[in-house]
Amino acid sequence: MTARYQNYVSGEWTDSETNETFESTDPAAPAEVVAEYPDSSVADANAAVEAAAEAQDDWADTPAPERGAILREAASILADRKAELTELLTREEGKTHAEAGGEVQRAVDIFYYYAEKTRDLGGSVKSASGPRTNLYTVDEPVGVVSLVTPWNYPIAIPAWKLAPALATGNTVAMKPAKVAPGVAVELFEALDEAGLPEGVANVVTGPGSTVGDALVTHEDVDAVSFTGSGKVGHMVYDSATDDGKRVQTELGGKNPTVVSDSADVEEAAEIVAAGAFGVTGQACTACSRAIVHTDVYDEFVDAVVAEAESIEIGPGDEYDMGPQVTESELEGTLDYIGIAEDEGATLETGGGQPDGERFGDGYYVEPTVFSDVENDFRIAQEEVFGPVLAVIEVEDFEDGLETANDVDYGLSASIVTDDHTEAERFVDEVEAGVAKINAKTTGLELHVPFGGFKQSSSETWREQGDAGIDFYTIEKTVYDSF
Repeated sequence: MTARYQNYVSGEWTDSETNETFESTDPAAPAEVVAEYPDSSVADANAAVEAAAEAQDDWADTPAPERGAILREAASILADRKAELTELLTREEGKTHAEAGGEVQRAVDIFYYYAEKTRDLGGSVKSASGPRTNLYTVDEPVGVVSLVTPWNYPIAIPAWKLAPALATGNTVAMKPAKVAPGVAVELFEALDEAGLPEGVANVVTGPGSTVGDALVTHEDVDAVSFTGSGKVGHMVYDSATDDGKRVQTELGGKNPTVVSDSADVEEAAEIVAAGAFGVTGQACTACSRAIVHTDVYDEFVDAVVAEAESIEIGPGDEYDMGPQVTESELEGTLDYIGIAEDEGATLETGGGQPDGERFGDGYYVEPTVFSDVENDFRIAQEEVFGPVLAVIEVEDFEDGLETANDVDYGLSASIVTDDHTEAERFVDEVEAGVAKINAKTTGLELHVPFGGFKQSSSETWREQGDAGIDFYTIEKTVYDSF
C-alpha cells in the first residue's frame, strides 16, 4: 500500500492548497510507487514561514533545557522506528540497508547531541575595565530560518540543520528534496509526537522553483541554510544575501585521495574504493579522483579495479551497492562515462549498466574505473555524482598536491601515506574543508565542523558541532552597571 504524507504547518498535518500531489518511486524498481506527497505552492510555503514567525518569540523564551528535552524525546522516537525508517530510506533513495541504517542512526545521534548541547547554551563573562560593571555576552536565536535539503542524505542532512536550529531557539520552515522526502517528513512526525509547540517547525513538500524560492525570499525569514547543487546554491546565496539574510550553502565536491609511493597499495585501494563507490558515489564527499605516485600507479590500478569488480550490485536489502536515485542521475553518470572515453581515458572496468534479472528496470550502473586521466579532463574537474573513479598518475608528492588543489572545488581530501612529513604537509596545504590521513574522503563526525572551500561552500558558516550552533545564534554584549 502506498504511504500518503502531508505538509506539517502550525502543528497540523494538511494537504497543499493546490490539492495536487506527486509520487516517489523505488529506484531499484521504478514502477513501484513508495509514497505520495503534497505538490505544494507558494501559498503553502508562505503559510509555513508565517507559522514559524508567529511561534518564534515563545520558542525563544522557552528555557533551553526544555527545548532539549523535546529533541531528546524525538531522538528516542526515531530510534524506536529505526527499522521502518531504514526501509523507507532504502526504497525512496536506493541506499543499501546498511548505509540507510547508518544514516538513520546518525540522525538519532544528532538529535541526542544537540539535546545535550542545550544545557551549555549561553554566553561568556568578561572583565570590565571600570568598577561596578558586569560585562558579559548572551547568545540569542537568529529568528526564523528556512532549510532547503537534498535527496542524497535525506534524513541526516535535515537532522543536522533542524536540530541545532531548534536547540538554539529558532523556528523553522523546511523543504526537503522531492526525490526522497519521506524520512525528512518523519523527523517532523517525531517532533510532533515529542510535544513540539505548534508553528515551531514546519515542513512543506514540493518543487524548489516555487516552494524553495518562497522559503528563501520571504521577508520574515532571517537565515537560510541550503545544501544542494552549485548552480542552485549560488542563486540561493545571491537571493538571500541581497535581502540581508544570514546564509550558508554547502555544495558539490571533486574530492581527491593522494596515494603516496610509501603507501600500502592494497590498503590504499580499499580506502579509495570505499570512498568512491559507497552510497553509489552519490555523496558530495565521495572520492572521484585517485592521484597516484608513478612508482605504485600500475599496482594501484590493478588493486582498485579488483575492489570495484568485487562489489555486488542489486536492491539495497541484500547487496553491496544499490541503484542511482533517478533515471536522470543515471543518464548523467553514463554521459560522463562517454565523455571520459572521448577524452582519451582508459576504461579499466565498469562503464555500463549491469545485465541480469535482478536489475529489472532499476537505475543501476557498474562501479567504474578510468586510468590514464589527465587533470584537465572533464571527468577530473566536474562533479559526476555516481560511482566513477578517475585515476591520475603523478611524478611525486609535490605534483600530487598541486593536482589535488587544481579544481574549483574544495570539500574533502585525503592522503594515503606512511610518510608523516607528507601527511603534515598535505594537511597544511590541501585546499579542502576536510582533510584526512589514511582514511576515505567520506564519513563525518557529528561534533566537529563540516564545510568546504572554493566552490564547495559559501565559506560563511560551517555545519555540525559547535559551528552548527554558531550559525543559528547571534551575540549580544551586555554592560551592566546597575
